[in-house]
Amino acid sequence: MQPFRRYYTQFLKPLHRWLLPVSALIALTGYFRPWIAHEAAGLAVLGLDLGELVKFLHPVQQGEIRLWREGFYLPLVAVSISLSLNAFRQDSSASATAGAGGRGTEVEGGNPLYAWPIRIAFLLVAVVAALNMLPPAWTPQQLLSPEFRLQVAAMLLCLALAAVSPLAALFQSPRTLLESLGKTVGVHGRRGGLWRAAWSITFVRGLVPVLLAGAAIYFPVVQFRQVFPTLADLYGRTPDIGWGPAIMIAGLAGLLWHSLSDISYLIRE
Repeated sequence: MQPFRRYYTQFLKPLHRWLLPVSALIALTGYFRPWIAHEAAGLAVLGLDLGELVKFLHPVQQGEIRLWREGFYLPLVAVSISLSLNAFRQDSSASATAGAGGRGTEVEGGNPLYAWPIRIAFLLVAVVAALNMLPPAWTPQQLLSPEFRLQVAAMLLCLALAAVSPLAALFQSPRTLLESLGKTVGVHGRRGGLWRAAWSITFVRGLVPVLLAGAAIYFPVVQFRQVFPTLADLYGRTPDIGWGPAIMIAGLAGLLWHSLSDISYLIRE
């Protein structure tokens, strides 16, 4: 395990640190880039436009194509929540000290993983991503209508999580959660019920961005393929697909990998 720990510390850990912000920016870039390219800017369709555009397609209105319209906004939710959950995360370094029985203890550092300017940038991007879920030309009455209720609820959830981002960092690992409660975890403490409860909570926390990233890849892409023939009929020809979907998928795949690696660390712990 010692060679692996050294390899992780020297090479994989720095990559894991910057995988989150780079992947988030790539995902948003693809989402805001054209999914349908056209020489006329007014006829180009961005990923952000699809959530509103599909409402006006005749097969969707008639129920011939069944869509979860809010699914087109999942990339915004995945990016916003992933950044808010990790903006204030702590740097963790594992060092094994073998005892007589071959057992070791892990010591986690309490230093912030990201500097303050990067934390602020994380939260700003998280807020901007959330606010892009607002419908165009919205009014307070419109936001309360059943049509936009789920969309607005997701936006408010993302904004609320950005506001309590420092508290979300406490759920990074069982150790950080228990230490925030004033509990000291020893070697034998990992076998107790309190440790298992803390581990379960942090596992669920780690599972949330995994599910969001996976859903953010699946629903927009699959539903875009469903409505593409209808859009082709409107254009009078098969339109060119832009680079937006591919770029967004690449960014979300990075977020998915980042979240899965966090879960892998929890399982090994």
